[in-house]
Amino acid sequence: MNPNNLTVEAIDDKQFHQLGSNLLQSIEVALEAADDELDLDLDVERQGGNVINIRFRDKSVIVVNTQPPLHEIWVAAKSGGYHYRWAGTMATPLWLDTKTGRELLNDLTQFASAQAGQAVKIGLIKP
Repeated sequence: MNPNNLTVEAIDDKQFHQLGSNLLQSIEVALEAADDELDLDLDVERQGGNVINIRFRDKSVIVVNTQPPLHEIWVAAKSGGYHYRWAGTMATPLWLDTKTGRELLNDLTQFASAQAGQAVKIGLIKP
């Protein structure tokens, strides 16, 4: 399931929280920068610490949230619902879709670009 042939490093709850927090912060930063640069009219809102709602000009929404008990990241977009499971190391974070094996940030970039109507790039910031 890991396309990069990396050894998957088991993570505990504290590490999941750190990784999830960095991921959500990275998404917020990338989308706010894209909004400033491209005038996308996005509304990026954090709810309860572990949920991000991204509202687009056309009123569509992408929801990204962490699922601590499962150590997963869930994404709901126009194209459907997706569950991403940890498949990386602390040095090389990687979240892969449980059904397709696709990588989270690549998928999220595609979903956001489709819903924004313009190319948007989402990547991890270094903690």
